[in-house]
Amino acid sequence: MENLELMKIANKVRQGIIISTHAAKSGHPGGSMSAADIFTYLYFEEMNVNPENPKDPDRDRFSLSKGHTAPGLYSALALKGFFPFEDLITLRHLGSYLQGHPDMKSTPGVDMTTGSLGQGISAAVGMALAGKMDKKDYRVYTLLGDGELEEGQVWEASMYAGFKKLDNLCVIVDNNGLQIDGRIEDVCSPFPIDKKFEAFNFHVINADAHDFDSLRAAFKEARETKGMPTAIICKSVKGKGVSFMENQAGWHGVAPNDEQKEAALEELKKAGEVLCQM
Repeated sequence: MENLELMKIANKVRQGIIISTHAAKSGHPGGSMSAADIFTYLYFEEMNVNPENPKDPDRDRFSLSKGHTAPGLYSALALKGFFPFEDLITLRHLGSYLQGHPDMKSTPGVDMTTGSLGQGISAAVGMALAGKMDKKDYRVYTLLGDGELEEGQVWEASMYAGFKKLDNLCVIVDNNGLQIDGRIEDVCSPFPIDKKFEAFNFHVINADAHDFDSLRAAFKEARETKGMPTAIICKSVKGKGVSFMENQAGWHGVAPNDEQKEAALEELKKAGEVLCQM
């Protein structure tokens, strides 16, 4: 898919994030927005998945380790065709299959129930190990937040993945530099992230989360890497796409009100119009 088409889809993913969190009056838009391009690339370019056969045993798997950014995942899944885009307004509502964190039992296209930070990468390592044991060719992807790297479970899982040489595993870090309590370097610095993963026997790639050429090159290199898992450290902007949300830790877990929703959607729709004229 051409970069321009991916940019258009990512713009719609971001609109879905705003619409859903506004309707829920809760949720996590900031980190969902920073990962929107990553979700877009994974589901529309990188991963072997099919909405017509969501449980295909040979499909690639994705585990959203930073499960609170489910609004971004749901928006991408809806646009891919796993369920109607209109259902995004039911996010976090009683009886909805779109819960605040991903639920593999109720949501089409979700491969792992996640929420507790560090849990998603651990599950992904298990999936990758299972693929090796079953002699399957599928790949396993997991997305972590940089604040999530403060969880010890992340490094237990990484140690095992490196030890087992799980080259079918691709760990992605959404490195937007902010978590709920502020800058990650002020809360509990995980830097240098790349050197830490290297110490756990990962092949490490640094990429720009908002540049599809950069993402394309990174995922290609990951697929070609043999004998060790890959970690792609994606430098990103929290709240990317809406000017008043960008680089603001306050948007980690606060939903837009009516006025903010309209302002955000207007900005995104204008950006989408520009893309359509390119």
